[in-house]
Amino acid sequence: MAVDKKANFIRIAEARTNKIIESITLLGNLSNTSYYEYTPDQIEAMFSAIQEELDTQKKRFADSGPKKKKFRL
Repeated sequence: MAVDKKANFIRIAEARTNKIIESITLLGNLSNTSYYEYTPDQIEAMFSAIQEELDTQKKRFADSGPKKKKFRL
């Protein structure tokens, strides 16, 4: 069963990561000033929101690791 969990993680993680990378690439297309107009504040807000969500999700992985518990009286 552990092998299935590992294989499932790899399969899904690769697909989702590639989907996110593709979306980020599409987001980068908005930098074309021939088609779009934007302010530095808008760009900062956009990337701050993305970074905040990345940090939140990365913390979920760090927090889900095995916890060492010690018995104390």
